[in-house]
Amino acid sequence: MTEPVFLTGGTGFVGGALLARLVADGREVRALARSAEGAEMVRSLGAEPVAGDLFDHDVLVHAMSGCATVFHVAGVNAMCVRDPGSMFRANVEGTGAVVRAAAAAGVARVVHTSSAATIGESRGMVGAEDTPHRGSFLSSYEKSKYLGEREALSVGAALGIEIVCVNPSSVQGPGRTGGSARLLLGLVNGRAPVIVNTHLSIVDIADCTEAHVLAATRGIPGRRYLVNGATITPRSAVSLLRAETGHPRHVVRLPRAAATLGGAVCGVVSTVTARDLPFCPELARTLLHGHRYDGSLAERELGLHYTPLPQTLRRTLEWYAERGLAPVPFPLR
Repeated sequence: MTEPVFLTGGTGFVGGALLARLVADGREVRALARSAEGAEMVRSLGAEPVAGDLFDHDVLVHAMSGCATVFHVAGVNAMCVRDPGSMFRANVEGTGAVVRAAAAAGVARVVHTSSAATIGESRGMVGAEDTPHRGSFLSSYEKSKYLGEREALSVGAALGIEIVCVNPSSVQGPGRTGGSARLLLGLVNGRAPVIVNTHLSIVDIADCTEAHVLAATRGIPGRRYLVNGATITPRSAVSLLRAETGHPRHVVRLPRAAATLGGAVCGVVSTVTARDLPFCPELARTLLHGHRYDGSLAERELGLHYTPLPQTLRRTLEWYAERGLAPVPFPLR
């Protein structure tokens, strides 16, 4: 396949990794960039920057013309924001705008970066693509991604364009320093963690990237593919990290009720002070709910192979060490 591809979100963690992979595969990539800095980043990765945003219909249609595939990776991932309006606009309305532009440009397929959170499995269940949704949402982010996925599929069906959804769990690996990666950085630098009894699901950034590439050629239209390489408890994660780095030496185990109370208190403080705080009721709900996902459909239908979690951890630690962000991990044994 030699036709160009169009990409949104190329300046982000997931989108940037996908952009670099597509260029490395010899593809001509046109990537949306909202700022001069973003355009320079896109250009430095070997792609052609397209100035605009998700709602610049004419710009999108022109840039997508002649493309075989559109990878829609752009989105807002935020928790504990008092006003989630901009997140819903980007994740829901922006998704519909991209699919409409792709249809107008004659693009055959859109690969939509959704989220494992859209599965909405009940607590204690292992989520799969066909798991019934619990009927409620843990966070505004979860709801926005759920509605965005519905928007992509419904608009695609109405306009006759193929939509394939990739639903990653928590994406980790070299290059990520924000979000949940801040916790990992704190741990390897000796900060004692506060952990609760829950489940965390993780996928390597390389596997997430590969899933998108495979979805473009092998994905079944209208289907979503959960991408999850490992599920682990915080206690097991700490043990794995301690074996690699010696840290953290100590942990603080927080009762679940205390986490719920802490989220509620932070919610009140956020309202009173009119400030967004790093912890809040929706984050507490998400953490305590936990997530376990079955990523085997992507293996069977896309041919995806998952990276073992210890390899992901070591690659990430070595990347941190090279940039002076964390101590050098123990030598390979």
